[in-house]
Amino acid sequence: MFKPVVVIPVYNHGDAIGTVVAAVHAQGLVCILVDDGSGLECAAVLQALALRHADTVVLLRLPHNQGKGAAMVAGFRRAHVLGYTHALQIDADGQHQPSDIPVFLARSARQPLAVVTGCPLFDASVPRTRLVARYATHIWVWINTLSLDIRDSMCGFRIYPLAAVVQLMDEVDIGRRMDFDTDVLVRLHWRGVAVVNQPTRVTYPLDGISHFRLWLDNVLITRMHTRLFFGMLLRSPQLLWRKLGSKP
Repeated sequence: MFKPVVVIPVYNHGDAIGTVVAAVHAQGLVCILVDDGSGLECAAVLQALALRHADTVVLLRLPHNQGKGAAMVAGFRRAHVLGYTHALQIDADGQHQPSDIPVFLARSARQPLAVVTGCPLFDASVPRTRLVARYATHIWVWINTLSLDIRDSMCGFRIYPLAAVVQLMDEVDIGRRMDFDTDVLVRLHWRGVAVVNQPTRVTYPLDGISHFRLWLDNVLITRMHTRLFFGMLLRSPQLLWRKLGSKP
């Protein structure tokens, strides 16, 4: 059975979230909106969406801002409880292309045990400093998986098999803020979950709001890469054996 749902973490993206939800609904999918402690204005927008689309929007509120990763963990758990098999993650700010959702769904349906993750095709709106930072993370991910299987670990447009990700969350403390996307993908890869890289266009936010906190998030990401590196060292015989075994 393949039963997908869309999980969207929301923190003060009241101006953009309505457009994103409408685009998701155009694909015939149910949304779980996770309000990560938004302010009153955004919270009211989310409440209105949940009331207007009672059959297709599930609103989950966190008591205070905990970070993107914490919101995704809460959304995954709710999706699993509700009986969905796969969760499509997409950002609330409009930077991803909902028109690509059918392609992601089709690839996930063909490989239901894999993670289908976006491989961004950026336009001119992306800041050059962000591109440089992404490539630094790409290099660490390639080191920490001893492979090039993950083309981009930072894109928040992806589909997870819920059974695998919920089991991981039950057993491992995953990054709770901007370190989440890379952390969860590397750890799933370690567990043998296949990664399917799907090219997708990415622009910068419709509402111009970024919640990346330069100092704190960079510290968290650096700590994450350090933890993953030592985790890779412990797993390196297994990872190398898997790599050798995959060769024809």
